[in-house]
Amino acid sequence: MAYTGTPPPAGPIGSQYCVCKVELSICGQNLLDRDVTSKSDPFCVLFMEINGKWVELDRTETAVNNLNPAFSKKFVVDYHFEEVQKLRFALFDQDKSSTQLYEHDFLGEFSCTLGTIVSSKKITRTLLLGNGKPAGKGMITIAAQELSDNRVITLSMAGRKLDKKDLFGKSDPFLEFYKPGDDGKWMLVHRTEVIKYTLDPVWKPFTVPLVSLCDGDVEKLIKVMCYDYDSDGGHDFIGEFQTSVARMCEAQDAFSVSADTFSVQNGAEITRDFSFLDYILGGCQLMFTVGIDFTASNGNPRDPSSLHYINPMGTNEYLSAIWAVGQIIQDYDSDKMFPALGFGAQLPPDWKVSHEFAINFNPTNPFCSGVEGIVQAYSACLPHIRFYGPTNFSPIVNHVARFAAQATQQETASQYFILLIITDGVISDMDETRHAVVQASKLPMSIIIVGVGNADFAAMEFLDGDSRVLRSHTGEEAVRDIVQFQWGWGLPHCGLPVPKGIPGWMGRDSVRGCSDRTRRNGFKLTGCLGSILEIICCEDCEALAQLPRAEGAPLLDVPQARGGVLEKPAHGLDMTSYWKEVIFEISNHSVFL
Repeated sequence: MAYTGTPPPAGPIGSQYCVCKVELSICGQNLLDRDVTSKSDPFCVLFMEINGKWVELDRTETAVNNLNPAFSKKFVVDYHFEEVQKLRFALFDQDKSSTQLYEHDFLGEFSCTLGTIVSSKKITRTLLLGNGKPAGKGMITIAAQELSDNRVITLSMAGRKLDKKDLFGKSDPFLEFYKPGDDGKWMLVHRTEVIKYTLDPVWKPFTVPLVSLCDGDVEKLIKVMCYDYDSDGGHDFIGEFQTSVARMCEAQDAFSVSADTFSVQNGAEITRDFSFLDYILGGCQLMFTVGIDFTASNGNPRDPSSLHYINPMGTNEYLSAIWAVGQIIQDYDSDKMFPALGFGAQLPPDWKVSHEFAINFNPTNPFCSGVEGIVQAYSACLPHIRFYGPTNFSPIVNHVARFAAQATQQETASQYFILLIITDGVISDMDETRHAVVQASKLPMSIIIVGVGNADFAAMEFLDGDSRVLRSHTGEEAVRDIVQFQWGWGLPHCGLPVPKGIPGWMGRDSVRGCSDRTRRNGFKLTGCLGSILEIICCEDCEALAQLPRAEGAPLLDVPQARGGVLEKPAHGLDMTSYWKEVIFEISNHSVFL
């Protein structure tokens, strides 16, 4: 059953819908000391006001034992010139490994509009406590830079014969990269990982926007500083050198600091940063599969308290998730035929438990025609199955992964697979699921997990590798973060991992693109859906035809565009607002490498 809703209001959409990407750098000064035996371990959280509610967008790393942190993690947001975009920067002292902010000590916050920061380029303001009083002498500095240059640079650094700083061992070196700011001071751009117990470190390759590293000027001097890491935050200085991107790209010699030597391994590579939309216009198809939890913990679907109970409006939380995600993805699938699978139920006639069954009861053809077909098959199967258990994810993950693996054998990487899993409970086969996700991270595939009800979803957040690299029970690391977990569907701002997944996959050296336009390396795609919003909402939808695309590639399907706005979608959400909120949520997962 279709949802009801009002059409989005007419307004300055399309060519007048101005948007650019802005990078925000954060520093703190004289923060409150919340730790008894040491200093605070601060991190910064960025919120944006959306529909009257503060929504978390992103977090920095944690600075250990540091009351004056300069965070290397940057916030990247879409700047809409015609809107008042309210931001809140909140700092916390990390006390536990929990992702819940109430588990950490509050150090103060500052609120302003994005326009205020952009117009000033750099601001320093007092941090305030919840009662509006100053947080001691705590201050926050925010610097803004427009990311108008889509070039990125990939560097691989190494050191040789570094100075030994540890009394009973070798050094634990890491690097920090700085560029000169407008005020003449050096601004932190990037911090590498720490390499333990070595005087000859080789750091992992990293990719940063060229405008972040040197303002797009390859001849501009940048400073590289090397430190020996100490767990108490008192890092020992090893040495520093100054260079330029141009010189690093040549990589003809090493950079010496006294007896220490640093080098750029295999040169530096500058590439273009292309978007999700480039791949769609290049002919990439999204292959959408739904996995639905039919375990007994959901409750009897005939009981109004059940999560599977279809209310008089013709919906429930499961249907809400199917509509919201499916309506977006189906526009990028040419045949709009989607497999819909169930797990955790007993099936007729022998009533054996299955964790991988077609909800239309046709195992040889589990496809449903569009989102409406999924909804119809879901509603029809409810009376014919018995809810049981346990909650096993791995069979469905492996099911989709098999098809994704087959797609890698094609001449062009023209398919990307999206698995939506809707569940109410704790994963029973966690080890098997971790292994399945790690293996799937090597394939053109992303997973969206939507949690419904009030169960413990800590395991889902564990699979969502935003703050740490997911490992299988054998210790193997995921090569990409392909899981996005969303709890509840009361707010229409579920973050889809699709835009970060496709470039992350296509950017791998082993993958052949759909065309020359889709054969890329190194990506950072924050806010790329803003381009889609601008195009599908523009008054002249024929502008799509003017965009470069691969020969024979389909155009985006925009039949619902009328008079510069979108008609109401089937799921009843204001599509303009919906897309904006999707963009903001995706910004919360902005590193798409």
